Amino acid sequence: MSQLKAKLQADLKTAMKEKDAFKRDVIRFVMSAIKQIEVDERKELSDADIEAILVKQIKQRNDAIDQFKEGGREDLVEKNEKELEILRSYLPEPMSEDEVREILKEIIAETGAESMKDMGKVMGAAKSKIGSRAEGKVINQIAKELLS
Repeated sequence: MSQLKAKLQADLKTAMKEKDAFKRDVIRFVMSAIKQIEVDERKELSDADIEAILVKQIKQRNDAIDQFKEGGREDLVEKNEKELEILRSYLPEPMSEDEVREILKEIIAETGAESMKDMGKVMGAAKSKIGSRAEGKVINQIAKELLS
């Protein structure tokens, strides 16, 4: 079992013992997403796979927050922000934009990328090297800046 999955299960038990229904429900939601993929693909997920699930969950919460703000639903904005806080606690410390920029410069040099035509090569290498430590949107934005 991956370390991240074990941590999620331990935190779920703790939340249940402490009667923290909110945290319990958020962790259960993540665990059910993990279980669904494990059953569908018939494999044990690695930490990187679980981090990808967490990143997807965070992106969904961010999109929901934007929509709830437009709709004037502050109660739901607040709920989703609390969920984000819990989800982010399971991801590694995010990289700064400067760190991402340096890694992208290295990748561009390694791949010999020169223009926007080479964006696919750069993004593929960046995703494997950076992983969940930076949002795809940030990586994409900096890569476009460096390639143009």
